[in-house]
Amino acid sequence: MRREPTEAEKKLWRLLRSKQLAEYKFRRQHPIGPYIADFACFKAKLVELDGGQHAERVEYDDQRTAAMQRDGWRVLRVWNPDVMSNAEGVAETILAALERRNT
Repeated sequence: MRREPTEAEKKLWRLLRSKQLAEYKFRRQHPIGPYIADFACFKAKLVELDGGQHAERVEYDDQRTAAMQRDGWRVLRVWNPDVMSNAEGVAETILAALERRNT
């Protein structure tokens, strides 16, 4: 996926990379246990998992989410169409989740 990200992942990464979102550092396609998080912020223990193709893999996604949560991660699911139509709104949602952790 890192070599061939979806358009939504490219767009979201442009907003998250290089500490552009309130100085939070994100890693892309980061392994957590046997799973891969699309984006992970270690400082806030927040992972982002996009939703596009995941709609038909509900059981797998539920297992992945549960495993990451057991490891202390908060999971935020973002849908590709939302990123494509409202990337700034998605970034605001991610920032709100990051800041909730720090209060």
